[in-house]
Amino acid sequence: MTAQGIQIDRKWRAIALTPAAVIFVAMSLLPVLNLMAMSVHEIKWVASHSVWSYVGFTHYRRLAEDELLQAGIGNTAIFAVVGVTIQVVLGFFLAWAVSRIRSGRTLYRTIFILPILVPGILIGAVWKLMLNFDFGLVNGAIGLLGLHPVDWLGTRAWALPSVILVDIWHWTPFCFLLLLAGFESLPQDVQEAARIDGADTWTELRYVLIPMMMPVIVVTFLFRFVTSLKVFDEIYLLTGGGPGSATEVLSYTIYRTFFTQDRMGYGSAMSIAVLFGISLLIVGSLAASRRYGARA
Repeated sequence: MTAQGIQIDRKWRAIALTPAAVIFVAMSLLPVLNLMAMSVHEIKWVASHSVWSYVGFTHYRRLAEDELLQAGIGNTAIFAVVGVTIQVVLGFFLAWAVSRIRSGRTLYRTIFILPILVPGILIGAVWKLMLNFDFGLVNGAIGLLGLHPVDWLGTRAWALPSVILVDIWHWTPFCFLLLLAGFESLPQDVQEAARIDGADTWTELRYVLIPMMMPVIVVTFLFRFVTSLKVFDEIYLLTGGGPGSATEVLSYTIYRTFFTQDRMGYGSAMSIAVLFGISLLIVGSLAASRRYGARA
């Protein structure tokens, strides 16, 4: 193809993609702009009509004093860091083990991804029954060991770890799939050279596979970390943010403010603040990962 043909082809591609890009930007920006407008107003419903009263940055100033929001930030951070770290570690070793299997790999892959295929409503219902204090399967199992039953979802000390456990069971397969794809894309000659040089299994894992897999590990962690900050369904179905504020997370705090307390202006300010904080976190994480990739 000539240079002129390439230029025409690029122009037509740009023309074809422009409408989709405009629609995507509009669909992304319009809700945010609407939230920003709502965040500086007090919104009341009078005779089925919304009445907006301008209050400036009053809602934003209240955020620093909101104890429920502070609890949500702390619980979300614990949930994301602890849960995602365990998911990536488990997913890495499962992917490593499956990548070493010569026969039956498809069967193991199918078994390990089953939890991610289960709808969230079923996960909440099944795990709530399993963790039930009176007749739950978990308490029944530990009762056989002579231990006392635990109120997993109704005790402050155990509620958040229990929800994290459910999230680990649900999302470890996602990390497993990404990391397995990374293992299967590694060059085999480097691993064969390590074996020829006398490296045992753990030496090969530590000095060859983990350094080569580190970019995939970082991307998997960042992607899953960002999605874990939006956790809602597991909290809603299992604990409802309780007991007290033990499992309160940002998404549930925003939901409660909007739909339970009917404070749309304050909920919008909370949403904008959370969106801004998460955006800064994502940008910082991507910059850090690029610097790590450049050094590597």
